[in-house]
Amino acid sequence: MNDTVVTSADGTAITFRTMGRGPAMILFGGTFRTADDYLPLASALAGSFTVHLVQRRGRGDSGPLGPDYSLRKEVEDLLAVRNGTGARLAFGHSYGGLVLLEAARTSGVFDRIAVYEPGVPVSPVPTGWMAPYRERLAAGDPYGAFVHFIRGSGGAPPFMEKLPHWYLRTVMRLFYRGAGWRRMRPLLAANLAEHGQIAAQQGRLAEFAGVKAAVLVLCGGRSKAAHREEFAALRDMLPDAALETLDRLDHFGPEGRTAAVVAERVRSFFDLH
Repeated sequence: MNDTVVTSADGTAITFRTMGRGPAMILFGGTFRTADDYLPLASALAGSFTVHLVQRRGRGDSGPLGPDYSLRKEVEDLLAVRNGTGARLAFGHSYGGLVLLEAARTSGVFDRIAVYEPGVPVSPVPTGWMAPYRERLAAGDPYGAFVHFIRGSGGAPPFMEKLPHWYLRTVMRLFYRGAGWRRMRPLLAANLAEHGQIAAQQGRLAEFAGVKAAVLVLCGGRSKAAHREEFAALRDMLPDAALETLDRLDHFGPEGRTAAVVAERVRSFFDLH
C-alpha cells in the first residue's frame, strides 16, 4: 500500500492510500470516519480494482477543513484525487456519497458510481442540536456535545429524547472511549461543519437529475423506513440509477465485518460493461 499526496484547488494537501490491481476506483468516506474505518472495504475491493482510499480533509495527514469550508471544497478534493489517478469509478458512504454525487453532477468525470446511504437531504434536516453542540465544544465538553448530536440529528431511538442530558452524557463516557473515541473526538468540529453543509443542500434534490454517471444506490435493510424512502426518491430523480437494499445491514454497512457484503454489490455493479 502506498500513500500519495495531491493538492486541492485551495492548496490543501489531500492524502490517499492505494492498494490492489485493476480498474482505478476512489473510495470516499463519511462523517466521523477516517480512512482507517474503510480499510476492510478497500481490502475486499482490492482483488478486483486499484482502490484509492481517500483521507478526507480534517483527518490524518490531509490538511484542515479551513475557515471557508464547504461542500464545494470536498468536491475539489475528490476531483484532485481523480485527476491524480484517472479513476472513472468511485464509491461514497454517507456524507461522502453526497460529495460524490455533487462531483458527478458538476464535473461528469465518472462513468459509474456507487453510494451507500448518501447524505442527500430529501426531508427537512434537523438543525436545532447545532447551537448547543457548538456551545459544548467551545466549553471543552466533547461528550456533552456528542449527546446533543445523538439526540437531535434524527438517528437516535425515540426513548433517548426522554432521558436527561446528564444521564446520557454519563452513558456516552462509559461506552465511547478507547481507540474508537480517540479517533472520533478530533472529528467533532468537522461533524458540525459537515452536517451544516448537508442542511444547506435542502431543496436541491431536483438538481441531481444532472448526474450523467450510472449510479448504484445502496441502503441497509435495518435503516429506518423513512430513510429508505428518501433513498428511493433519490433513485427516482437520478437519470440512470438502481436502488438495492441489503438485508441485516444498517447505516454503517460499509465498515467492519459487513464490508465484504457491500464490496460484492459494488464489484458486480462496476464489472458491468
